[in-house]
Amino acid sequence: MLNFLLKIIDYLSYVNTLFLLYVDIAIKKNIFVKINLMLSPFFLTPYLETGTDEAGRGCLAGPVTAAAVILPVNFQNELLNDSKQLSEKIREKLRPIIEQQAISFAVTHLEPLIIDQINILNASIKAMQESILKLDPRPESIIVDGNSPFIPKGGIKNRGGKIFTDAEIEILNSIPNASIIKGDSKFMSIAAASVLAKTYRDDYMNRIHEEFPMYNWKQNKGYPTKEHREAIRKFGTTKYHRMTFRLLPEQLKLGI
Repeated sequence: MLNFLLKIIDYLSYVNTLFLLYVDIAIKKNIFVKINLMLSPFFLTPYLETGTDEAGRGCLAGPVTAAAVILPVNFQNELLNDSKQLSEKIREKLRPIIEQQAISFAVTHLEPLIIDQINILNASIKAMQESILKLDPRPESIIVDGNSPFIPKGGIKNRGGKIFTDAEIEILNSIPNASIIKGDSKFMSIAAASVLAKTYRDDYMNRIHEEFPMYNWKQNKGYPTKEHREAIRKFGTTKYHRMTFRLLPEQLKLGI
């Protein structure tokens, strides 16, 4: 019986590998339109696999926000896709579905102060790691959208030392993980995480818009639009701006 089950697992892994190869070719050749119908349920393990993704990495203001989601193995939703490919209306429709049907999910905001201390790449990874540490039950595997190592060599440190405790680092290192380019267009759990990260961050930006309406964060969500940069020029910066980012065009020209 055990040998039979092992053969089934090997077969499913083989089918999944073929599927990923097809998706990579399909994306490059644009040979299908409804990529959301082609999302795979898992990559490393069929049960308790968490997908994680972030939103707001390229913004001038506001947090970088990450989500981690563990979906049941039989989860299906034809609307689910990379949040960047979805309308706001569809994202808002998917959010409660994901929250209600997920085995577990978590969301983390990292403020500009932390982003400025450890840089945006490390902050993005830290936000994803914090979200994963909040999950209950603990995932058996982790898949991440992107091509950066999920646990950088030497770990992530800020100016005061290690960000995570030794126990937390041990937990993160003990879980198999993989970084997948365009993972939010290939795997349901990463796509679900991208939807939660985007919608929770949008809510955050809508709230702080009330405090500083002159930057129109309700519309631009902190991204470097012409309107946003002109507001920075006119009104200066706020506690929500990332001071290590090049906020104005002249900074780009001067290389500062």
